[in-house]
Amino acid sequence: MSDLELHKYLSGLPEAVLREFTQWCVLEQATAAGYEFNPDLMKLENLAAVDYINELVGQFVEATRKSIEGSMAILVAGKQADNHALPGIAAIVDFISLYVRYLVPKGQKNELSPEEKLIQASQEQFEQLGQIAKKYGVEI
Repeated sequence: MSDLELHKYLSGLPEAVLREFTQWCVLEQATAAGYEFNPDLMKLENLAAVDYINELVGQFVEATRKSIEGSMAILVAGKQADNHALPGIAAIVDFISLYVRYLVPKGQKNELSPEEKLIQASQEQFEQLGQIAKKYGVEI
């Protein structure tokens, strides 16, 4: 799975790529796994990429951390993101990608084993990040 470690690429990506990737993780990947989340769009309106990412991540974490799965995922993702020691907004994007990745195996919409779900979620994130980066003229 080391080939799928996103943290290696995040700090070199434009903020627009990080914003779109964060949005995809929270609004599409987590939803596909069975997590309902309705962000407060008024708070997200007209925000610069960094502020948008911080606000969206904050809202998502607040909405999902109250479960046992959310609490455990937040601890694991936080520790792993701290070990990656990325600068600035890349650290937040690293955290949320890990957090969502660790929530996915708990989701109800997939019959795979938790390990298979984790691998699948990692692959989906890597592919999506690559597609978004390419859209902005960046190769990973």
